[in-house]
Amino acid sequence: MTERIEIGTHITQQWLAEIESLKQQLVEQQRDRDAAWESAEKWRKLYNTEAEQRRTDADLTRKTIASLQIEIQKLKGIDGATFPNSTVITAIHQELAAIKTVEDLKTKLVAVIQERDRLIHALKIEQENHTQTRKSLTTALGDAIDSLAKERAG
Repeated sequence: MTERIEIGTHITQQWLAEIESLKQQLVEQQRDRDAAWESAEKWRKLYNTEAEQRRTDADLTRKTIASLQIEIQKLKGIDGATFPNSTVITAIHQELAAIKTVEDLKTKLVAVIQERDRLIHALKIEQENHTQTRKSLTTALGDAIDSLAKERAG
C-alpha cells in the first residue's frame, strides 16, 4: 500500500512539475506576444507617418503641376478666360482671309490637325492624372477610416 502511495505521490509531483513548466512557457509566450505587438504598433505608426508624408508630397506635386500647366497655357496664349471673346473670333476670320490657295489651306489644316493631336494627348494625360488623384484620395480616405477604426477599437 505504501508503494501505491509513493507512486501516487511521484505521479502527482510529476504533474505539478509539468503544470509549473507549462505555466512558465505560457508566461514566456505572452511576453513574446506582447513584444511582437509593440513592435507591430511601432512599425504601423512609422508606416502611417510615411504614408501621410507621401500623400502630402503627391498633393503638393499635383498642385505644382496644375499651376505650371496653367502658366504654360497662358504663355502660349490659350487662356480659357479670353478664348471665346470677340478678339479671338476676329483673329480667326483674319487667318481664314489670309488663306488664298489650296496649299495654304493644306498647310493650315496640317497645323490644326497637329494642334488637335497635341490637345488630345494633353487631355489623355490630364485624365490619367485625374484617375491617379482619385486613386490617391481613395487610398487616403481608406487609410483615414482604418486609422479611425483602430483608434475607436483601441
